[in-house]
Amino acid sequence: MKSRIHYTKPSITELEVSYATDAARNGWGERCYECIAKFEQLFRDHLDVKYAIATSSCTGAMHMGLAALDIGSGDEVILGDTNWIASAAPITYVGAKPVLVDVLPDTWCVDPAKVEAAITPNTKAIIAVHLYGNLCDMDALLAIGERHGIPVIEDAAEAVGSEWKGKRAGSIGAFGTFSFHGTKTLTTGEGGMFVTQDKRLYEKVLTLSNHGRAAGQTKQFWPDMTGFKYKMSNMQAAIGCAQMERIDELIAAKRRIFKYYEDGLNGLPLVMNPELSGTRNGYWMPTILVHEGVRFDREALLETFNSEEIDGRVFFWPLSMLPMFADQPEHHISYGLYKRAVNLPSYHDLTENEMLRVIACVRSQF
Repeated sequence: MKSRIHYTKPSITELEVSYATDAARNGWGERCYECIAKFEQLFRDHLDVKYAIATSSCTGAMHMGLAALDIGSGDEVILGDTNWIASAAPITYVGAKPVLVDVLPDTWCVDPAKVEAAITPNTKAIIAVHLYGNLCDMDALLAIGERHGIPVIEDAAEAVGSEWKGKRAGSIGAFGTFSFHGTKTLTTGEGGMFVTQDKRLYEKVLTLSNHGRAAGQTKQFWPDMTGFKYKMSNMQAAIGCAQMERIDELIAAKRRIFKYYEDGLNGLPLVMNPELSGTRNGYWMPTILVHEGVRFDREALLETFNSEEIDGRVFFWPLSMLPMFADQPEHHISYGLYKRAVNLPSYHDLTENEMLRVIACVRSQF
C-alpha cells in the first residue's frame, strides 16, 4: 500500500518538542513572555529589521498594521486579484475597501502598472503579496508609492526565505506581515509576525496589540485606546525559537524540493515559480502553470493525484470570483491562471521516490 503524500506538513524535530515542553513546564509567571521576546529577537535578526511583534496570525498582524496607518471608512487599499482572502479581509475589518487589480503573468503577483492606474484620492495603501514565495516588483511599487505618497505594505505570509535584491521579503515596505500556520516554511502551529523599521508605527501597533494599553502607562488595567488581542502564546513562540535555529535548513529543504521538481518536469509545456534576476525565491509552494493553448484538465490531474494517494492543491481563485466581491473578468491574467495551475506537495522531508510519484502523475497528463 502506498503511503499518502501530503501537500504540506511542518518539520518538527526533538528540538521543537523540547522547547515547547520547557515552555509548558516553566514558561509561566515572570517567564510568561520569555520565549515570545526571544522569538521576536531571532526573527528581527534574520530579517535585519528594527522591530517585530509576534501575533496570533498574519491576518491579525495585517489588521493592526492597517489600523496603525489610520486606514478606515471610505479609504481604499489596492492589492492583486490572485490572492487568498486573508490578504483582503483585514482591509474590510478597518472599514476600508479592497481594490483588486490584475497580476503579472510571470510572477503571478500584483501588476504595478495596474496599481498605478487604480489609484484615486481615496487610496491609502498598496499591499504587495509575495504569492507562493514569488516576489512582487518592489522597486516599481515603492516608486509608485513615493510618487503618490502612499505606503507599500508587504504581505510576506508565504515568503520566508525569499529575497529582493539582497533584502529579505517583508523587510522592505512600510511594514511586513508573516504567517507561521502549520503549512508554512516556518511554523508555530498558528501564528504570525508584524515587522517594521518605523519606530512610531511599531509603538502604535504594540499598543494596539495589548488592548490599547501603551507601554509607558503606569495605571493598571488602563487602556489608552481601543485595541486588539492578537498575541502569540509563549508555547507557540517556543516552537518558533526552535524553528528559527533551523531556519536555513528549512529554507534549503524548500529549495531542494523545488529544484527536483523543476528538473523532473523539464521539457513539459509548463512553467514553475520564477526566480528573476536579483531575487531569491523561498519556494514555499512549488507550482506548475501549463502554457496557454495546451490541452490540460486541472481536475483530471487532481483526480490522478488522489488515486495515487497524493494531495494536490488548487491555485488561488481570483478574489473577484468570490461572492463577497464583484466579478472582474477583465482581469485576463488572474482569470486565466487558476485553470492552468496546481500546487505540488512540498513538505520538507519529501523523498526523491515520493517526488518521482508526483512527477509521474504530472507527466501522465501530457
